[in-house]
Amino acid sequence: MATIYTERDKNIRLTWIYLTGFLIFTIGIGWFFAQIYHNSFILYLAVFFAVFMNLASYWWSDKIVLGINRAQEIKPEQGPEVKEIYRLVENLAITAGLPTPRVYLIPDRSMNAFATGRDPNHAVIALTTGLVENLSKTELEGVIAHEMSHIGNRDILLGTVLTVLVGFVAILADLFRRSIIFGDSDNNKNNTFLIVLGLIFSLLAPLSATLIQLAISRKREFLADSSGVLLTRYPEGLASALEKISQDSQTLQTANRATAHLFITNPFKGKKISKLFMTHPPIKERIKRLRQMAV
Repeated sequence: MATIYTERDKNIRLTWIYLTGFLIFTIGIGWFFAQIYHNSFILYLAVFFAVFMNLASYWWSDKIVLGINRAQEIKPEQGPEVKEIYRLVENLAITAGLPTPRVYLIPDRSMNAFATGRDPNHAVIALTTGLVENLSKTELEGVIAHEMSHIGNRDILLGTVLTVLVGFVAILADLFRRSIIFGDSDNNKNNTFLIVLGLIFSLLAPLSATLIQLAISRKREFLADSSGVLLTRYPEGLASALEKISQDSQTLQTANRATAHLFITNPFKGKKISKLFMTHPPIKERIKRLRQMAV
């Protein structure tokens, strides 16, 4: 049975597996280019970019995500409302046995939240202004507890690293396809096997990476829901919050496919998405499970 403790270790392992896989994939793409164009410099460049992107994903992925969503850090001295948010975060951090994360606000009327950071000592919880303004104290506490659980089981590093790597894999695959289509046709004829193999690889790689991203996201949301309830001892708080969020028609202005899996609910409102490509499990199912915990 999955618990916050088993998932924490598993997520740390998965993070390093994906970083290693990305390194191999990028160098492999570089090797294809180098063989096709008979230019070893392309391989050296690929190695450099692979190492750089791995470092960037680990050290700066949280800053990239916060920047994409125009999140702004807040301090307790900014006012009583902000201080109340901090009090909730501090109390839940103490309960979870974690360092108090920094708190960011996203200036957006939609209701959503996410956690990010490379480890609990560098963690961040980001809340939209719409969420803070429309939820009660117990509901907001439920949402923060959910995000605190993501921090505790190391979802935050895995999620933010995947955001950067999946996006970069898609860019690399697109560059490869364009180089084949618009490249030197005489040179391409001499490397037919490599070109066909590379095209297949470039088509499947971003799809596979995205499916991995989505599958992990759906699983971790259920675990964070149940782990969050262990912190608050009040399942109805999060259940009620999810109910309100699901009824919110506002779309997050900064929403994009790369970061959608990080949020507590899908930031794209009113769009029918195949279950295979859903970033989150259905909210009704999450609410049902939470209310069953209260029985």
